[in-house]
Amino acid sequence: MTLDDIKNNMDLVNSISWDMTPEDAVTMYLEWGNNPALGSNLVKSKDDESYYFVINTWKEPVIYLMRRNSEEAEELAVIRMPARIEKVFRAEYGKLKGVFAPEGEVKAWLQEELNWN
Repeated sequence: MTLDDIKNNMDLVNSISWDMTPEDAVTMYLEWGNNPALGSNLVKSKDDESYYFVINTWKEPVIYLMRRNSEEAEELAVIRMPARIEKVFRAEYGKLKGVFAPEGEVKAWLQEELNWN
């Protein structure tokens, strides 16, 4: 999928969990029987799923739209950041390698691109 594909699928845009972090997804779907601290965000069945963005920096910083349930994590889209957004991201994270939740200007840029309010 591309950013335009996502934007044109309002059901998908409205399903995105903007506050989901990679750590939250692991806790919610892989450790779901062991974490009562999640309150109402508990996984109740194998049909439960979440859509969220992550930034993978193992190579160049790339944004992925993920779909996760208790059985798998699927990359639905790969999105390159515009140069100005990548510059802001790199100013904060440098060359750290890992998987991060989009925050600040990256998150604001995604929400603006997807016309999400």
